[in-house]
Amino acid sequence: MQWSDEGIVLSVRPHGETAAVVELWTRSHGRHLGLVHGGRSRKLRPILQTGNHVDATWKARLSDQLGHITLELRRGFAAESMDDSAALAALSSMMSLTRLLPERDPHPNLYEITLFVLGFLDDVTVWPALLVRWELGLLEELGFGLDLSQCAATGSNDQLLYVSPKTGRAVSASAGEPYRERLLALPQFLTKQRSGTVTAADVTSGFALTGHFLTERVLHPREQTLPETRARFLSYLARQR
Repeated sequence: MQWSDEGIVLSVRPHGETAAVVELWTRSHGRHLGLVHGGRSRKLRPILQTGNHVDATWKARLSDQLGHITLELRRGFAAESMDDSAALAALSSMMSLTRLLPERDPHPNLYEITLFVLGFLDDVTVWPALLVRWELGLLEELGFGLDLSQCAATGSNDQLLYVSPKTGRAVSASAGEPYRERLLALPQFLTKQRSGTVTAADVTSGFALTGHFLTERVLHPREQTLPETRARFLSYLARQR
């Protein structure tokens, strides 16, 4: 068995004295583990960094074996983010959450979005809003997508200001007003009527929204919690306001 694909490094752990086991998220083959000979060497350590974009060739005698992987670097997103604590924490959070996807199950659309977001981690005026959308996309890929297209109560798509924390459906201003304390805020950059500049408050509301559904629908049933690095980059962003 052999395949070649591009991928993103999700995690790396030592194996023996010189090797490493790498977990890749590939475009066409999904999440895959493989053994990298010499993965702890000076030559390969810069490549085997979480978040790096690589070309990979995987080989094994049988498809269900660990297999061996050889890698070549395409773009070092980890090194590019090293001097920005918020961006580095965001990258780490993305990679941790990506591991929620089923092993060896390709998700090419989310893969493309991920590379797009990683490419903007050097611009703090852009990536936080993109990352909110990425988390929404992850929820969709996991089968827990939100319906933000119209009001759950009236069927209209005007003045959508809230989201039901139970159903994940949008609620209009008029229908939600009596229950506003129990509803989640819907930032306008996530609606079809989006316009204007995305504010820091919008981003905060967006992460509160995605964080709620990631926790309640995905992580709690698995007895897991949101990555610590997610709370870290949110803290960094709050300080930058």
